[in-house]
Amino acid sequence: MPAANLTRSEAEERATIVGSPSYEVVLDLTGDGETFRSETTARFTGAPGASTFIEACTARVHEVVLNGRSLDPAEVSDGTRIRLDGLAADNELRVVADARYTNTGEGLHRFVDPVDGETYLYTEFAVAEANRVYAVFDQPDLKAGVRFTITAPAHWTVLSNAPSPEPVAGPAASSVATWAFETGPVISSYIIAIIAGPYASWRGTASSIDGREVPLGLFTRASLAEYADPDMMFSTVQAGLAFYEDAFGVPYPYGKYDQIFVPEYNWGAMENVGAVTFNEGYLFRSRVSDARREQRAIVVLHELSHMWFGNSVTMKWWNDIWLNESFATWASTLATSQVTEFTGVWSTFANDEKTHAAEQDQLPSTHPIVAEIRDLEDVEVNFDAITYDKGASVLKQLVAWVGLDAFKRGVGAYLAKHSGGNATLRDLLDELEAASGRELTEWSRLWLETAGVNTLRADVETDASGTIISAAVVQTAAESHPTLRPHRLAIGYYELDAFGKLQRTGRFELDVDGARTAVPELVGLARPDLLLVNDDDLTYAKVRLDGASFETAVRHLAEIADPVARAVVLGSAWDAVRDAELPAAAFVRLVLAAIGHETQSSARSLALSRLELAVGRYLADEHRERLAAEAGDAIWALAELAPAGSDAQLQFVKAFTALASSDAHGDVLGSLLEGSVSLDGLAIDLDLRWEIVIARSALGAGDDDEIDAALAADDTAKGRQLAATARAARPDQAVKDAAWRRAMTDESLSNDLARAVADGWRRTNSPELLAAVARDYFDAMPTVWADRSFNMASILSKRLFPTPLVDADLAEFARAWLADHPEPASMHRVVAEHLAELDRALAARARDASELSDGAQ
Repeated sequence: MPAANLTRSEAEERATIVGSPSYEVVLDLTGDGETFRSETTARFTGAPGASTFIEACTARVHEVVLNGRSLDPAEVSDGTRIRLDGLAADNELRVVADARYTNTGEGLHRFVDPVDGETYLYTEFAVAEANRVYAVFDQPDLKAGVRFTITAPAHWTVLSNAPSPEPVAGPAASSVATWAFETGPVISSYIIAIIAGPYASWRGTASSIDGREVPLGLFTRASLAEYADPDMMFSTVQAGLAFYEDAFGVPYPYGKYDQIFVPEYNWGAMENVGAVTFNEGYLFRSRVSDARREQRAIVVLHELSHMWFGNSVTMKWWNDIWLNESFATWASTLATSQVTEFTGVWSTFANDEKTHAAEQDQLPSTHPIVAEIRDLEDVEVNFDAITYDKGASVLKQLVAWVGLDAFKRGVGAYLAKHSGGNATLRDLLDELEAASGRELTEWSRLWLETAGVNTLRADVETDASGTIISAAVVQTAAESHPTLRPHRLAIGYYELDAFGKLQRTGRFELDVDGARTAVPELVGLARPDLLLVNDDDLTYAKVRLDGASFETAVRHLAEIADPVARAVVLGSAWDAVRDAELPAAAFVRLVLAAIGHETQSSARSLALSRLELAVGRYLADEHRERLAAEAGDAIWALAELAPAGSDAQLQFVKAFTALASSDAHGDVLGSLLEGSVSLDGLAIDLDLRWEIVIARSALGAGDDDEIDAALAADDTAKGRQLAATARAARPDQAVKDAAWRRAMTDESLSNDLARAVADGWRRTNSPELLAAVARDYFDAMPTVWADRSFNMASILSKRLFPTPLVDADLAEFARAWLADHPEPASMHRVVAEHLAELDRALAARARDASELSDGAQ
C-alpha cells in the first residue's frame, strides 16, 4: 500500500503550527497475523484553533482522542493521515490502530527464517515510513524523542535507539515479555528504529574523547551467527569513532552503538541512531574478494559518520539529503584510507563512485546536487548516484579547493553549532568560509545548484624536438547542461622507465576555470610519454587524454604504478566507450591485456564488471558472439594462471561465471562443479557453487536436478532466492515468460524474492527471449505505480525492463510511451532512464560496427 505523499509546502506549513512533539508508543508484536496493535500518545504544542494532520498508515483505526475529545475514525482517518482540527496551545493525541507488517522492507518488515521457523522483525523508516508503525509527524525538522513499550515473545531480543531495558515477564502461563524503554534521543522520525527477534548477539565498547565507554552491540539471525565477524565490526567502529572525533572535534553524540544484520533489506545499511541496520549480504557465508571486504569496511564507516552528520545535525527538508549522503560517502572513504588495511581506497573512489556519478549525470533525469524536492516522491527517486557519488566527488573537489585542514575545522564548527538540530547548506558554507577564507557562494551555485559533468582535456603543441611550446586545459560541457565550473586539479607527467613502468616524474596543482586555461608550467618541458589531466583524481569531471598520451596509456595501462592514475585512465576509456567515441571491442582488448597485471582487488573487480557490460551491451552484432567467447576464454586462462588461493584467482573464476557464453564454457563450469577440474587453492564453497549453477542454468547446460542439489545443500532464505534465480535463468521461452509474470504480479513475493526472480529472468545470452513481454512491461507500469509501495514499484520497474534487449524498435516504442505517460513522475523517470541507456547502447554498437566496417575497407 503506498504511503501518503507529503509535499514540502505541507511540511513547511505544519512546522509553523506544530512544535516540540514527543511520543509514547505501545506495540504488541506477539501475533503471527498480518497486523499488529499500535497505540500512540503524541504530545505537542500547537497554534490555538488551527488544523493540521498526523500520518498514520493503518489497516484499521480503533480510536482517536484529541485533548479528551473522541473523534470518529471514519471521519478523520483516510488510512494514511488523521485530520486534527481545533488544536490547543498544548495538545495530547491518542491513536489506537492496527498496523500492517510488510514484506517489502518498508515500515515494520516481518520475516520467518526457513531454517528454524523463527520470526525476525525490523523497521526501515526512511524516507517517511515511521507512520506505518505509529502515528507521527513524519518530517525531518519535527524532531522528537520516542518512548517505546513493546510486548513480544519472551525469548526475543528487542532493540531501539535507547538502550534495551530488562524485559518484564508476562503472566506465568504466557511466553511473552514487555520491554519498557526510556525515552530515546530527540531525533528525526526517519532514523528511529525497532529490531525484534531471537537475534544472536556480541558485545564490545569504544572509548570516546569525553571519557565515556560507548557500549557496542552486534546482532545477526541465529542461523547466520557463524558468519558474524565481531572482531572486524567492533575494531572498525572503534577506529572510526576515534578518527571522526579527532577530525571534527566533537564527541560521539549518543549513548550506544548497535549494528544489526537484518533479512530482506533494501539498502546496504541505514544509519538509525545507535541501531544501524545492515544488509545480510555483508555477512560473508563464503570466501569473498578483498574488494568486497573493502566495500564492507566503507559501509561500516559510512553509517558511523552519519551519527554526527545527518543524525545529530539533520537537514531541514529533503533538498539537503545530499549533505547527509555525500558527506558520509566522502568521510567514510577518507576514514577507510586512514584506519583500515584498505589504504588504496581512493582509487576505488575514482573507479567506482566517480564513474557512477558521471553515468547518472548524463541521464535525462540528472539534477543538481541540491535538488528541488517538492514532495516525498522526489526524495525517493533522488537517492541516486548524484546524491551519493557526485556529491561526494564534489566534496572531494571542495576539500582540494579550501584545503583539508580548513574543511575539517569548518565541519567541526558546523557540527558543534547545530548539534541536536536542523541545518541547511548555507549553514555549512558559512562555517567553511570562516575556516578557509574562500568565498563559496558562487562555488556552490556552479557546483551544487547546476547539473551535468564537464569534460577536461589537455591541448598541447610541441616543436620538432618534442619540446612543449604551448599548453592549456580545455573545458567543455554538454549543450543540455552548459555550466563551466572552477576546478582545483593536478596535472601529472609520466615517463616509461627502463623496466617498462610508467612512473610519475612531475606533478603540479592549478586552478582551472572557463573554456580554456593556459598552463605555462608545461611550456619548455620535453613532452612526457603520458600527460595526465586530473592526476590524483581531485576534481569531478570526465577526462580525455591527448592522442599520444592515450596511446601510451592504453599500451601500458598495467605498467602505470599509481593505482589512482590507472583508475583515471581506465575511467576515461570507459567514458569514451559509453559516449560512442571508442569502439567497445577496443575496450575489451584493453581490459583483457591489462587485467592480469592489476594488483588492486577493487580495481580488478570494477574492470571485470565493465568488461561484462561491454560484452553484453556495447559490442556490435557482427562479432559479439566471437568476442564474448574469447573474453570468457581469456578470463578462464587468467584464473588458471593466477597464484593458487589468490584474490585474483577467485575474482577471475567469479568473472568467468558471469561471462560464460558458450557450450565449452558450460562444460568447464560443469567440470568445476563435479570436481573433475580443479584449481589449486580454490574451494567450490557455498556462494561460488551457486554462481556456477546459475551460470550453467542460463547457458541451458544445467537442469533441475543440479539446482535441487544446490538447494538441498543450502536450504536457507538465501539458498531459496538463488534457486529462484537459477530457475528463472533457463533459456526457455515459457520459463522466461512465467518468471516475468510471477515477479510482476505475485504480491506474496517479498522484496528479495521478487529481486531474485527478476535477476534470473534477465540473466540471458539470448536477449530475444525477453522480447515477448516487452509491451506487457509498459502496460503494467501505471498499475504498478498506483497500487504497490514505492520500493516494490521501483524493484519491478527497474528489474523487469528487458535491459539486455538492445533493439531500436523497443527504443522507439518507449519514446512514444513516455510522451503519452508523463505521470507519475517517478514512473516516467525510471522508464526514461531505461530509454537513455538503451539509446547509449545502440550508439555504442553502431560505433563498434563502424570500426569493423572501416577495418574491412
